[in-house]
Amino acid sequence: MKNRSPLVAVVYDSASRGLGELTGRTEQVALSLGRGAECAGAAACLLRVPLQPADWILLDGADVIVFGAPTYMGSVSAALKVFMEESLGRFLGRVWQDKLAAGFTNSAAMSGDKLSTLTQLAVFAAQHGMLWVSLGQLAGWSTTAGRPEDLNRLGSFLGLMAQSNADQGPTEVPPLADRATAFEFGKRIATLAARWADPQ
Repeated sequence: MKNRSPLVAVVYDSASRGLGELTGRTEQVALSLGRGAECAGAAACLLRVPLQPADWILLDGADVIVFGAPTYMGSVSAALKVFMEESLGRFLGRVWQDKLAAGFTNSAAMSGDKLSTLTQLAVFAAQHGMLWVSLGQLAGWSTTAGRPEDLNRLGSFLGLMAQSNADQGPTEVPPLADRATAFEFGKRIATLAARWADPQ
């Protein structure tokens, strides 16, 4: 369908291991990514796990599904893993085959083994037959002239990495650089989704 706005669905967990004052830090990444997607002409829908039946139907009709979770012990959070396992019916029916997919994660440490989480999300998308969208940004803060305010300050390529200090809540972290990186990633995802939905 020509000139259709692509739908970017963001499925994420942001529970912060039940620590109420910290809950919502990963959600800030999802919100920034969604705003970036909308800025580039897409419709963005944020779905926090656990999902309702109508949410699954929305995912089935989305052009892109972005998966996001905090990194705990080198892996996605338990709630996001439950979602992944609940997608078995979609996996067997190839419902998400050839959709675009992308991912993001957040942890307290600069590294925190976030690459392991992004790899887990990319493999999950591949199992569904989806096409993975990389971050598409050069690494920031990687030279003597670099600064912590640079985009992609953590130097990720597979997907988006964000960092939130363990003693700060969602009004303070992730820092503006990570939110801006997420915004730009959302724009990239929306642009590619439009190209994929209408290759002309």
